[in-house]
Amino acid sequence: MEIAQKERTSQLIDQLETEKAIDLIKTTFSGLLSQQLQLLRVVAPLIVAEDTGINDDLNGIERPVSLIIRDMPSQKISVVQSLAKWKRYRLAQLGINPGEGIITDMKALRPDEDMGPLHSVFVDQWDWEKVITREQRNLHYLKDTVKRIYKALRDTEKAVSAKYPDIEPILPEEIKFIHSEDLLLRYPELTPRQRETEAAREYGAFFLTGIGGELPGGSIHDGRAPDYDDWSTPAGHQYKGLNGDIIVWNPIIQSAFELSSMGIRVDESALLRQLEKRNCLDRKELLFHRLLLSGKLPQTMGGGIGQSRVCMFLLRKHHVGEVQASVWPEAMRENLKDDGIELI
Repeated sequence: MEIAQKERTSQLIDQLETEKAIDLIKTTFSGLLSQQLQLLRVVAPLIVAEDTGINDDLNGIERPVSLIIRDMPSQKISVVQSLAKWKRYRLAQLGINPGEGIITDMKALRPDEDMGPLHSVFVDQWDWEKVITREQRNLHYLKDTVKRIYKALRDTEKAVSAKYPDIEPILPEEIKFIHSEDLLLRYPELTPRQRETEAAREYGAFFLTGIGGELPGGSIHDGRAPDYDDWSTPAGHQYKGLNGDIIVWNPIIQSAFELSSMGIRVDESALLRQLEKRNCLDRKELLFHRLLLSGKLPQTMGGGIGQSRVCMFLLRKHHVGEVQASVWPEAMRENLKDDGIELI
C-alpha cells in the first residue's frame, strides 16, 4: 500500500518519544479496556500442541511455525497464530462467571503475511475473551461491547493528545455499524478492501459485521475460520453473523485501517454448521471441538486488538515497523530510510 506522498517526511515525535508513547498507549488502553469489559489479566502460551485443535487456522491457508522439542520428539508443536480458542478453554478452566473475562498480551508469528506498511510476520495483540449467557448471543450485545471498546480507544487517543499536542484527536464521537452485505450492495464494483476504504473515509470509524459468511453472488467479504467467530447465525432482517472488524480511517496512509477482529463465538449448532460449510467436519474429533460439542466450554465472545496497529494509528506513523521490533527486507529498510522513515 502506498504511503501518501505529502505525509512521508512528517514525523510528529522522534524515536525516543515514540518508545515513551508506545508505553503510554499500551498501559492506558489495556487498563481502560479491562475496566470497560471486566477483564482479568492472565498469562498465555506462545506455543501449543498441534493435535489439540487449539491453534487457530485464520483463513485456513496460513502455515503455522512448527518446531521439535528435544524432550518431546513425537509431539508436533506450533507457534500460536492467535488465541481465540485457547482463551475459551482457559475461561472454562478458571470458572469465570458470565459478564467477566480475561485479557492477555498475545505474541504470534505469521510467516505467510505480505510484509509491508501494515503487516509484519510478528503479530502482537491484546487478546480478550469474556463469558456471556446464551441469551446474550445477539447483535445488540455485540454492538454494546463494540461501543465500550471504542470508548476505550477514544479515551486513549485523548490521553496521547494531552501528552503530545501535535497529535490531534481524529476519531469521531460514535462508531457506525455496517453489515458486509450492505457494503457490497453499495459498492458492487469495488473489492472488499476498496469498499472498506470508502466506508472509512465517509464515517471515520465503523464496525463491519458478518465477515466470513456468504454474500449475494456467492462471495465472502473476507475469510474467517469456522470454529471460533459465529458468522452464520441469523442477526436480524436478512443478515447473518455475530462478528466483525473495527475499522477506522487512517489519514497518513489515506486508507481504511483495521484495528480489531472480534465476535460472539460459535455455539454447538453454529460450530457444526460452519464446519460443514468449510468441508472440515473431521475437526469434530479434536480436543477443543469435542469439549465444545459436549457442552463443557462456556458461551463467550472475544477478539484481538492489534497493539502495534493501535500504536501506529494513534501516533500517526507511516509503517508498523516504526512501533514494533521485527524483521524486514533490507531493501525495504533502505527505501523507507530515504523517505525519513526509520524502522525499529
